[in-house]
Amino acid sequence: MTIHGSCACGAVRFAIQGTPSNLGTCHCSRCRKLGASTIVFINRDQFQLLEGADHIETIQPQAPYTYTRSFCRSCGTALGEPLSPDESFPINAHCLDDDPGIAHSFHEFTDDRPAWDRPE
Repeated sequence: MTIHGSCACGAVRFAIQGTPSNLGTCHCSRCRKLGASTIVFINRDQFQLLEGADHIETIQPQAPYTYTRSFCRSCGTALGEPLSPDESFPINAHCLDDDPGIAHSFHEFTDDRPAWDRPE
């Protein structure tokens, strides 16, 4: 199975081979503000950047955060960490053009959810 993904303007395109290891949502303020709170985790060998490396801009974390986040410098779409050197890294699930083949499996930092995002 190949899962394709892209930014809103199509400048950044990628492919994921196989099923991501998990899919979930981080509710910390940083992930929410950067627009990449629902993510899939994939392994390095699953990921192929097809186009747009020169359109990817990164934001370095400040403590206590540890993840570098990336976005398309042309349209602003949050991408997750497509340039990560790590063996496993997150990609913004909203960038996926195809079904990732797995269900939502976790929520983290739920105490940081704003009042408007509380389950009824």
